Amino acid sequence: MNKLIAGACIALAGLSLTAHGQEVISKKGYTLTYSSNDAAFSPETKEKLISTFFKVYPKLAKEYNPKTLRKVEFIVDTAYKGVAATHNGKVVYSPVWLKQHPGDIDVVTHEVMHIVQDYGRSVGPGWLTEGIADYVRWKFGVDNAAANWKLPELKPEHSYKNSYRITARFLAWIESKVKKGTVQRLDAALRDHSYTAALWKEQTGSHLDELWTNYVKNPQI
Repeated sequence: MNKLIAGACIALAGLSLTAHGQEVISKKGYTLTYSSNDAAFSPETKEKLISTFFKVYPKLAKEYNPKTLRKVEFIVDTAYKGVAATHNGKVVYSPVWLKQHPGDIDVVTHEVMHIVQDYGRSVGPGWLTEGIADYVRWKFGVDNAAANWKLPELKPEHSYKNSYRITARFLAWIESKVKKGTVQRLDAALRDHSYTAALWKEQTGSHLDELWTNYVKNPQI
């Protein structure tokens, strides 16, 4: 998995190449280890993966979790059949997906937010975890337009439990129309395992279902 055909050196501070072809880049107090087993993987896309990490990860750490990991690993793996997945500070990316969707570089923003979240055995719902990650992609993404990625307009069949972009838009509405800082508070409670359904009422003055009802009545953000 760590076999990489060495190319020209990248003009990034702190770059070094290991004996296994991994690239270790240190910048802004963070270290990213990059490896790929796809010799045909686009050098341009690789550089975008790396640069996006250093653009967004320090911002997410500052906004949500200053204690997040300082060392992260990116692996481009031909054996991986999904889009991207994160576990224990490692993000695995599908080269097939990135070849087919080279503009979807903010998949990085979503995935590294999962590292920042660090909820462990979360006491909260999965839809909220993924909704927060997509909210963060919407807020901090470097080029969502290139992937034609945007928050969807509300539809009658939508629910806050739909997760990802649908939940993210609901969260954006709460931040804009109800109470700024709610996402930060939810994120912190999920991380320290103090989250309960009552938190919505404590934070915004309304229960979750009441918030959704009000959102449906006036969903503009």
